[in-house]
Amino acid sequence: MTSSPARPRTRAVSTVSVASAPCPVVVLDADGHIAELNDAAGALLPAARPGQPLSSPAWLAATDRTRPVPVSGEAGGRWFSAQPSVLADGRTVWWLLDETAHRSTAAELAAERGRTRFLTEASTALLASLNLERCMEVTARLAAEHLADAALVISPTTARTLPVVVCDHRRELSRSTVAEVPGSVPGLAEALRGFPPVPSRWIDPATAPDWLVPAGFGEVGSLVITPLPGLGVPAGALVLLRRAQQDAFTEAEESLAGLFAARAGAAMSAARLYAEQNSISETLMRELLPPTLRQTEGVEFAGGYRASRDTERIGGDFYDVHPPAEDSPETLVVLGDVAGKGLEAAVLTGKIRNTLHALLPMADDHARMLRLVNNAMRTGHHTRFATLVMASVRREEREVALRLTSAGHPAPLIIRRDGTVEEADTGGTLIGVLPTITSRTARVRLAPGETCLLFTDGVTEARGGPLGDTMFGDERLKRAAAECAGMPAEAVVEHVQMVTSQWIGGGRHDDIAVLAITAPRGARLSAVDGATRGRYTA
Repeated sequence: MTSSPARPRTRAVSTVSVASAPCPVVVLDADGHIAELNDAAGALLPAARPGQPLSSPAWLAATDRTRPVPVSGEAGGRWFSAQPSVLADGRTVWWLLDETAHRSTAAELAAERGRTRFLTEASTALLASLNLERCMEVTARLAAEHLADAALVISPTTARTLPVVVCDHRRELSRSTVAEVPGSVPGLAEALRGFPPVPSRWIDPATAPDWLVPAGFGEVGSLVITPLPGLGVPAGALVLLRRAQQDAFTEAEESLAGLFAARAGAAMSAARLYAEQNSISETLMRELLPPTLRQTEGVEFAGGYRASRDTERIGGDFYDVHPPAEDSPETLVVLGDVAGKGLEAAVLTGKIRNTLHALLPMADDHARMLRLVNNAMRTGHHTRFATLVMASVRREEREVALRLTSAGHPAPLIIRRDGTVEEADTGGTLIGVLPTITSRTARVRLAPGETCLLFTDGVTEARGGPLGDTMFGDERLKRAAAECAGMPAEAVVEHVQMVTSQWIGGGRHDDIAVLAITAPRGARLSAVDGATRGRYTA
């Protein structure tokens, strides 16, 4: 009879015979000779004989016989844990417990945790950018680091060449284009169209063209081509290369590559969609942004715009300067304010600006233009209204003649050279509400260096100050304007914007638009860069 290993819970010792033990058992004497072994141990260790020293497995034969401790190792193609029991006569009973299945399960669990961790980290890295080129580079780098010796990301395109990002065996990234027909690589054309991947065992690595193999990579031993699924359309193809000295890709590795490709394809598709939408937005927004102003016939024009939110570029305030043309000998300036903020207000702003542009041939009649704009707004499906102020500008020798017409908009300010600030005598009803509107036109002359300041109520109604809730108001604006006497148009706009911003601080505000018209301080004209500008002599 021999003692079985102590039970973990009770530490109680039971006795069973070696022959009846449910696992291989080897009994060694104090000299390391085999005293006894059961049939299971004999089958596991065919070279073991009673009375002879234990020589195999080496990890068990090398244990310390004086102070035996549990050991483990491989025997007969399986993994065993050897638990010792020391008998009273000095012999040691080794119970060989088969842990092959447990070890395999633990290894698979660890591998699955590693795969899950890799996919999670890959998703985080891929979603960190909405730039398509960056997503392709991240995809190639992650694939080369975790899945293969080198990786290529190929993106579909309508052009005759295919963009390719390569991460080679040295972990160096490079970009190129390939004009070769994808059909020359087995499975590549199908992957680019989003079809399921071809198993790697069906692809002969020797057929890989030169452009597919990085320089200095050597012989390709295994090749995987898997599609990058996108959002509705394929995002491209992922090519994994492994050297001939390495093991071929297993089914589990190909499956992991497919899971990674699904995440990479979704990220690339989202980046491509974002780029397309951003391009469309930029194109549309370009027409809604305030124009860049410059001198016209020597008269200075300068404008400034600030959206209600720092994250926005457009809103409900706008201005335009239309230079003289054959049908309109005067420069037409329009500054307006559409009710509301953000994109919806900007869309109506674009409609008003386009309507005014179409009405330029009748710019000599402000009242008529305003009536036509009013009719156009009232036929729309929106419920917004707008205020406008129009200025027709004509250079007359050293002075500038203005015709100013307001439609529900704050009256422009006239800044004289001596610092006096006057309100233009103009007014009218707002646009887009009533079937008929009224307006009153003021005629103003600007001496050299004097300025007409147009602005939206975002300036006067800006809340801020010491308590943060006081409106900037008309009087503060007039004082700020008086400080701009004799300044160029750009300086006037910058000063008004600076004072307003200081008043607002970090508080919320409406859209703000400012435009200055300044009479030239010089008498002579010269052509500069194709534009007629005044040459200052004062």
